[in-house]
Amino acid sequence: MDKTLVIYYSRKGQNYSRGSIVNLKKGNTEYVAEFIKKAVGADLFEIKTVKQYSEDYTTCTEEAKEELKNNSRPALTEYIDSISEYQNIVIAGPCWWGTFPCAVMTQLEKLDFTRKKVFSVMTHEGSGLGSSVRTLKNLCNGAEIGEGLAVFGSSAPDSFETVSAWAQKNLV
Repeated sequence: MDKTLVIYYSRKGQNYSRGSIVNLKKGNTEYVAEFIKKAVGADLFEIKTVKQYSEDYTTCTEEAKEELKNNSRPALTEYIDSISEYQNIVIAGPCWWGTFPCAVMTQLEKLDFTRKKVFSVMTHEGSGLGSSVRTLKNLCNGAEIGEGLAVFGSSAPDSFETVSAWAQKNLV
């Protein structure tokens, strides 16, 4: 069986869900990452930024918009130096302004994706995969881009069956 790594960013606290702002004890993408781990025995790496995003959801979205506009690469508390032992790399995150948070891009630019199979997984409230697949094609040179998965964030805690079926189909 191919070895899989899930690199993910997930936001706890204030999030947009079904038309309103709710407070999450666990981020939506974290649920999905854990479900992939359970389904195929994947390893997990959570991306954490040195400078935290605002706890206020609206302010956080403006920070994220500004980062994307400026092509920022926020510093992370920890980095993965190599993915050489993995065949499958799942990049998971919330859909912020149509793609991954810039913190995800910070990590991806440090890795060699030659001969890896890379998959986009996005939690969202209506944006689907957004432009995440194009982002991966631009940042993961040498990789084959596999079938992505979009999960409604508000449904993430209850998405095990959907996520597991996708993982079994694509990562085994």
